[in-house]
Amino acid sequence: MLKTRLKCAALSDPGLVRNNNEDAFYIDPDRGVFLVVDGIGGQAAGEKAAEIAVDRIRSRLERQTGTTEQRIREAIAVANNEIFRAAQRNPEWHGMACVLTLAVLDDGLAIVGHVGDSRLYQVRRGEIRKITHDHSPVGEREDARELSEAEAMQHPRRNEVFRDVGSEEHAPDDPDFIEIQRIAFDPSSALVLCSDGLSDLVGSETIRSLVEQHAADPDAAARALVGAANAAGGKDNITVVVVAGEDFQPPPGPPAPARAWGWAIIALVALAAGFYAGRASAPNPPPPPAVHTPRVLVAGSGAPFHSIGEALAAASAGDTVVVLGGEYREQIQLKSGVTLRAQVPREAVLRAAPMGAAGSDAAAIFADRVRNARVSGLRIAAAPDLPIAIGILLVDSSVALEDDEVDGAKVGIEIRAGANADADAANSSLVGNAVHDCSAEGLLIAGASKPWISHNSFQRDKGGVRAREGAQPALVGNVFEKTALQLPPATDMKALRERNFLLDERRAGR
Repeated sequence: MLKTRLKCAALSDPGLVRNNNEDAFYIDPDRGVFLVVDGIGGQAAGEKAAEIAVDRIRSRLERQTGTTEQRIREAIAVANNEIFRAAQRNPEWHGMACVLTLAVLDDGLAIVGHVGDSRLYQVRRGEIRKITHDHSPVGEREDARELSEAEAMQHPRRNEVFRDVGSEEHAPDDPDFIEIQRIAFDPSSALVLCSDGLSDLVGSETIRSLVEQHAADPDAAARALVGAANAAGGKDNITVVVVAGEDFQPPPGPPAPARAWGWAIIALVALAAGFYAGRASAPNPPPPPAVHTPRVLVAGSGAPFHSIGEALAAASAGDTVVVLGGEYREQIQLKSGVTLRAQVPREAVLRAAPMGAAGSDAAAIFADRVRNARVSGLRIAAAPDLPIAIGILLVDSSVALEDDEVDGAKVGIEIRAGANADADAANSSLVGNAVHDCSAEGLLIAGASKPWISHNSFQRDKGGVRAREGAQPALVGNVFEKTALQLPPATDMKALRERNFLLDERRAGR
């Protein structure tokens, strides 16, 4: 198992209103395990549910048998059933349960198991992204963009949940029980796991700002986050776990929110510091700052936008373009800050790009000096009568490609970094993609680029995977089958074999 060197901290606080703390956490940096639990049931019952959850999950994850996802599902199911049985045996515990968020780091990935309305955020490159979905009526409306974050935080039904751990028996694979997410975790990112005592009172942009301000000190970040929740009223128990990679740091320049309401953040941190200095009652804070609500733009047959290009043209940074299933014969030009994802992975198919498009080398998906874009779940498929020169071309760009497929292009994915490209151009990541049957390279990386290449499969690509002109890809957990590796001479092949699956043990020129 390969994990980046971690900086981590955790803190749990009862808040300003409640006498007892029904939250709990568990961290095991050596195994890459991080857990936040929020007990339900009142008085000792909620605390007992959280205690059982931590104990059973820790015990199962210490036995490293099965895949990481299997271990997560089994751990949560064991905790669920033990809480349910304990409540049946003890009438005073009747109705106890909990919600929880569990992250396990494994070879460049964070595999997340989640039930309820606790949360996991990813902070990366000056942005914050909520990874988990709230299993609650208000949370569903917020995730669907029917409510803004500020509106959801103030909603009177905010604390209702329709999934929990412990109210009824479950098997590990029961539908509508455990939400599993897989995301890239590289050394430049951070994770924040928290109970709703934080997320109900502190907006995501404030969370991002405080974590970045204390990038070198997760313990200080955790204290600042808990202090901010207490400064905002401390109406519930507050638990925070902060996990930062060794290269996590604030983005260059002042964060965007600081330009608009920097003094508000400074005042909030001052209140938090005062709270911990004297533990006195905090004054009534101003309402949470309004957060811009990103839009979801839908493209496809019968959708508001008939083509992907039309939707992207209307999109702004922070928006998501969702592509319905079907075939699309168009070239896609990415935009900074915009996520492009298939509604159902691999059912949105790009068949061919127009030949000879200016500057694009006839790529199906093209990015030129794009920052912080994401493409997820699309399938790019060539055919003899519909050739594709390059499936995805990234030029001086930082783009995350996740769960995409490139089938039969000449070059599957090409990443170029020019001599004058800034540091962000080296930050693209490929996680969980499938590239196969390409007539030239499956992956071609050129220039001073250091992309993160994790848990992809490269199969039957005649030109193999090639890095040249100073490129230094980080290769972790990938599968290579009938695909040669053309890597710099200084590449540590022993480490590469340990971290990837070379099914043919072929390397060009050796």
